[in-house]
Amino acid sequence: MTAATLYRKLVDSHTVAVLDAQNVLLFCDLHLMNEYTSPQAFAGLHAAGRGVPMPGQNVAVVSHIIPTHPVRQRVIQDPPSALQASNLRANCERHGIALFDTNDRWQGIEHVVAPEHGMIRPGMVVICGDSHTTTYGALGALGFGIGTSEVEHVLATQTLVYRLAQDMRIRVDGRLPRGTTAKDLILMIISRIGAQGARGFAVEFCGTAIDALSVEARFTLCNMAVEAGARGALIAPDEKALAYVLERAPDIAGETRAAALAHWSGLHSDADARFDVEHRFNAEEVAPFVTWGTSPDQAVAVDGLVPDPQALAEGVARTSAQQALRYTALAAGQPLQGLAVDHVFIGSCTNARIEDLREVDRIVGNRRVAAGVRAMVVPGSGAVKAQAEAEGIAERLLAAGFEWRQPGCSMCLAMNDDVLAPGQRCASTTNRNFEGRQGRGAITHLMSPAMAAAAAINGHITDVRAWKDIQ
Repeated sequence: MTAATLYRKLVDSHTVAVLDAQNVLLFCDLHLMNEYTSPQAFAGLHAAGRGVPMPGQNVAVVSHIIPTHPVRQRVIQDPPSALQASNLRANCERHGIALFDTNDRWQGIEHVVAPEHGMIRPGMVVICGDSHTTTYGALGALGFGIGTSEVEHVLATQTLVYRLAQDMRIRVDGRLPRGTTAKDLILMIISRIGAQGARGFAVEFCGTAIDALSVEARFTLCNMAVEAGARGALIAPDEKALAYVLERAPDIAGETRAAALAHWSGLHSDADARFDVEHRFNAEEVAPFVTWGTSPDQAVAVDGLVPDPQALAEGVARTSAQQALRYTALAAGQPLQGLAVDHVFIGSCTNARIEDLREVDRIVGNRRVAAGVRAMVVPGSGAVKAQAEAEGIAERLLAAGFEWRQPGCSMCLAMNDDVLAPGQRCASTTNRNFEGRQGRGAITHLMSPAMAAAAAINGHITDVRAWKDIQ
């Protein structure tokens, strides 16, 4: 038998038909939907007179446009957004598709909700009209984003015409230094391989540093792999991943559990499997990373300086850096430490899980948000919110001056009313720092939850490693 990578094993086990050398028809175990990428797909489905033959393998979540104000009953005031939510509700009711609706107690961001309810399991193919579906690779599931026309095809057939990716392995050995996290690791990797460095590849992360990460940290890593252009991100499921899944999937019991464990044990790349590209990194080199530009790969260690575009080769990279500095109002050679921020946003499908909020709580301690800074915490789901409130995290963050909001995508992409004003500078735990991402003219600096918490306390970008009370 030919040695295979984990990626090829997942693709081969879900291939319904080989279309040609580059494309297959892929069966999709789970299709997640949201309110903004599904309306046209349902409209096309209805226009063609088609139904949804496998509604149980489709789930919808209202996540991107939902308001996060701390009220008991949320009402979407923006008419177009309200229409999107009501359309999703009607379409789900019509086809018998499960929906986490606006005021569902477990509502949240699709990529946080799905794993915590045991929907994501090793070996699955999971798709969604959202690029950060790569998140599910943390559990050994092949997840990736699809377009609206593909959403319609999946609804009608539960399959997808899929173009094969190449295999990339990223090995990270060593131990992450004190004060650094998976967010810093992935920002460092993206800064080194570039925003297009994994374009066309399915990336498998491995190595002792990856093994040491918690499952929630692995979600962060796989979530942001798409920011390097990856079409998928995978980590072979180990005991941590299996324990995470089994704890949340009570239906896996008895003979089903034995069969599942037997299947999952084979979900790894064979020892002599061939990868098209391989990268190696040393975890000991990771520092708290912060973006200075308008792309996630425009990042440096927090104690570094904004790079000089003239030091880059002529071409796209130099032009992009020059344009980024004009937008962010920064200068080459300028230190990032000490740069004042107006806003701190802790949330998103990258960093709004309970471990992230525990880290923020630990950093904040008895400190208070700096005067003039607006700091907002938006949990990733109703379950995360409830857990944080039960642990006293919400109460302590409120006392420190943070806003404690309802779950949702919120200011990650500002599709609701959580929007920054032009010129405002934000320390953000999100995944993208594109121009206008958090509001027209607003400036985003990506960083870890610990770094964002420190920025909220000091009112400026701060090297959290200097704080003596962190581990």
